[in-house]
Amino acid sequence: MIGEGSRHRMSRLLSPDGPQRALIVASFVSRVGNGLFNTAAVLYFTLVVHLPAAQVGVGLTIAGLTGLTAGIPAGNLADRYGPRTVWLTSLALQAATMAAFVLIDSWATFTLVATLDRLAAAASGAAGGALIARAGGERPAAFRAKLRTFVNLGVVLGTVGAAFAIAVDTRSAYTALILANAASFACAGLIALIGVPDYRPLPRPAEHRSWSVLADRPYVSFVALYGAMGLQYQTVSLLLPIWLSAHTDAPRWTVAAVYAVNSGVCVLLQSRIGSRVETPRQGGRAFRVAGLLFLVSCPLMALTADVPAWVAPGLAVLAVCVHSLGEVWESSAGFALGFGLAPDHAQGQYQGFLGIGFDAGQALAPVILTTAVLGLGHTGWLLLGVFFAALGAAGPLVAAWGERTRRTPQDTALAAHGR
Repeated sequence: MIGEGSRHRMSRLLSPDGPQRALIVASFVSRVGNGLFNTAAVLYFTLVVHLPAAQVGVGLTIAGLTGLTAGIPAGNLADRYGPRTVWLTSLALQAATMAAFVLIDSWATFTLVATLDRLAAAASGAAGGALIARAGGERPAAFRAKLRTFVNLGVVLGTVGAAFAIAVDTRSAYTALILANAASFACAGLIALIGVPDYRPLPRPAEHRSWSVLADRPYVSFVALYGAMGLQYQTVSLLLPIWLSAHTDAPRWTVAAVYAVNSGVCVLLQSRIGSRVETPRQGGRAFRVAGLLFLVSCPLMALTADVPAWVAPGLAVLAVCVHSLGEVWESSAGFALGFGLAPDHAQGQYQGFLGIGFDAGQALAPVILTTAVLGLGHTGWLLLGVFFAALGAAGPLVAAWGERTRRTPQDTALAAHGR
């Protein structure tokens, strides 16, 4: 006989918000694992497996580039067979590949496992995006913004946990982190299996093709903008730490402080701002706001080299606060445009292509930021801010173009009746 507690949990699960809650919990759990692993991954590969740093970099580059090929095919599978099935499969593959990292003993096996892991991650992103679109109902962008809040929180908690393993600095400690990340994928899959419905594929029009997204010029333009604007993430995670270490006398703890501030601002404001950015038109405007905020934050970061050591930490934190606010607007714009300009029946394919654009930008970011920006010094920072502002200014234009080429539900109904 089912008890009251079980009936209450079942009713919550079957409520309209039940799938959203399950996705939030599943994503949170998996990102705690990501935070555990990503923080210590390079240390494990270099200090425990004893791979040279250059070989680790080459292997990760090969894996990243190969992973780009999985986005659209996995998205098409999600559109054809249902997003939950593909997402669960990708989570299972990620759990297996992550666990396999404890067995690697050479560069070849490291590259093979890393490549399989990136292919599974790309498939997860495409299918997960389609699943968010279905679970989000009429407000997928607002739900995605709320989800990102918990994702960020999960990464922060995982990073804090990884610090203890790094302090211990033994093979057993690093192995525990890797296996915990593998377990997080398995737990996320179990939560989704229980709490997320197996959404059926939506009917596809006769003109639908497996590569239709590539012929959608407004969406391709948006993906190009989004991928280029994605350089802003590594501006905080890569460029600013190098700048603070090499060009300022700021104390070392400043780097940790800017990471904490960046995460804190995103956790506190993502859902609040994201709930106000849902339509493509609102997304275009948010993209412009983000570009203007980056135009302010980048020169502020450069100025940390021109102030006394006791002022530099405060200025760096101020710059990162502004930049993080821009990040929240930029990600909210990405959700609104990424979901809003994609046809419902092809969300998997479109989210897969969006992931390709973003990952490609992230792959190029280290080279661009460390050569062009650092090489030019203060001028490079200013040009970077202008670059972001120019991308942001194009956001409303691309959003308007995309809206003009979309069919509204009313248009579809009229076409069906021959009007």
